[in-house]
Amino acid sequence: MDFSQIDLSGKTAIVTGGSKGIGYCMALGLAKLGADVAIVSRNLQEGKAAAADIEALGRRAIAISCDVTSKASVEAMVQETAQSLGKVDILINNAGMNIRKPMMELEENDFDAVINTNLKGVFLVGQAVGRQMIAQGHGGKIVNVASIMGGVAIPMLNSYCASKGGVIQMTKVWALEWADHHINVNAIAPAYIRTPMTEGWLNDKERLNWILSMTPMKRLGEPQEVAGPVAFLVSDWAAYITGATLYIDGGWTSR
Repeated sequence: MDFSQIDLSGKTAIVTGGSKGIGYCMALGLAKLGADVAIVSRNLQEGKAAAADIEALGRRAIAISCDVTSKASVEAMVQETAQSLGKVDILINNAGMNIRKPMMELEENDFDAVINTNLKGVFLVGQAVGRQMIAQGHGGKIVNVASIMGGVAIPMLNSYCASKGGVIQMTKVWALEWADHHINVNAIAPAYIRTPMTEGWLNDKERLNWILSMTPMKRLGEPQEVAGPVAFLVSDWAAYITGATLYIDGGWTSR
């Protein structure tokens, strides 16, 4: 086993929510290390733009439109990836959403929307990819994208916190069930990361100052600071790590 560098040459990855933000950065990071990538997104045009950036690096890439809350859509996505790119070695289970409201104003359809995407969607994608990896017979790496909110309560994030806590627990269950198939299943739990999607509310100085006050490192995370740990978790360096949650939070959860 060569540990001189992380080399993902010959590997194929699926990245859900991979067309923008942290997902895009993770997908690009995997491609720079040699992986071919399936960009999965609701917006096919955004997915195609991200796939073109990966192809510009000399890697194979495809864009697939998928509704992660639909079992049929998810299964078709995994099948298309395996047929187009040959196999599935890596899953970055990243698609997610949030609705920020006080508990007493949270509607049932708000709650369902977040849980269906962040928890049910992670379950459906993980189940379909796990089945594909087991059929292939040579193991694989799965990284579920949780959040510090899976263990830290923050007002107005009821359904989001519940969904991310569920992702962390599912990660442990999959790790136990699939260890015999040589499938490593881990999670990452980022705090607040600076992306184009977060720039809007980061203009709220009161909210930004509160976030910085809760972060011992006194700054936001950058997308590449998520992509690096993910690359580690899907590499041979992390072969003996499974069922773990890696917090990428500037020390937030150490308080």
